[in-house]
Amino acid sequence: MRIIFSFLAILMSQIVLSQDDLLSQIDTTDTNKEVVSAFKAMKIVNLESTKMLGKKELYFVVAHRFASVKEGFEGFFGLDNAVTQIKFAYGITSKFSLAAGRSEQAYDFSAKYLIMPQKQDGFPFTLAGFNSIAFNNQLKESNYPKMKFENRLIYVNQLLVSRKFSEKLSLEFAPTFFHENFVIDDNQDNSQVALGLGGRYKISKRVSINLDYAAHLNRSSTSPFRDPLSVGVDIETGGHVFQMHFTNSQGIHEAGFLGNTSGDWGEGDIYFGFNLVRVF
Repeated sequence: MRIIFSFLAILMSQIVLSQDDLLSQIDTTDTNKEVVSAFKAMKIVNLESTKMLGKKELYFVVAHRFASVKEGFEGFFGLDNAVTQIKFAYGITSKFSLAAGRSEQAYDFSAKYLIMPQKQDGFPFTLAGFNSIAFNNQLKESNYPKMKFENRLIYVNQLLVSRKFSEKLSLEFAPTFFHENFVIDDNQDNSQVALGLGGRYKISKRVSINLDYAAHLNRSSTSPFRDPLSVGVDIETGGHVFQMHFTNSQGIHEAGFLGNTSGDWGEGDIYFGFNLVRVF
């Protein structure tokens, strides 16, 4: 919890901004100028960012997670048993987009919408909403004879709150509610709550260091899963952003990494992966 409180303290300390006289605000348009590019990609690493697609922009995303590097040579240091997600996202408007993805783990359909942008001399945050519904593709009737379609459904609802502090530093936190109709641990509530935290620090014009973490707030004491922690690098190369990272979660869709992360950084049980984004 110390990580959470420290993150919130940094973010909330920036709320108090110096304000111009009301009349001077009326006379200038600078007050209403939006702050752009808190994040360059739709994802920080695993966590959804406040980045919005442009109107009629089509994004093609390939997200790939190799198996655990802990497998060593027998698993070719993770190259065997990898997981890949293919996703398309389309900007209906500059404030609303839809996406559809498919991996070995789940079919995933989502919407993201801008609630309020950060202003240079006004509102201090960017607020966005994210909602998704997924169909768990790993729950097979051969393993669960009584499994029904509705048992495989997963719902995710997030409020994304980010602030661009400078040209180099952007931070985000994401209160999250998600519901899994089926959970492996009988002691785990189907309705679950998490708090996502993430950030981006630019080290050059086209390269940044990214980090995100999600604290599961009502995880069962008997759960075999852990909180996801990921660190990576963003590289901007013309028409796309290439993200490389290490994470303790092989799950790619939201409920996959929020509720079912199995890796342990302390034991070297981590996964190398990348997100490749192409913009049309």
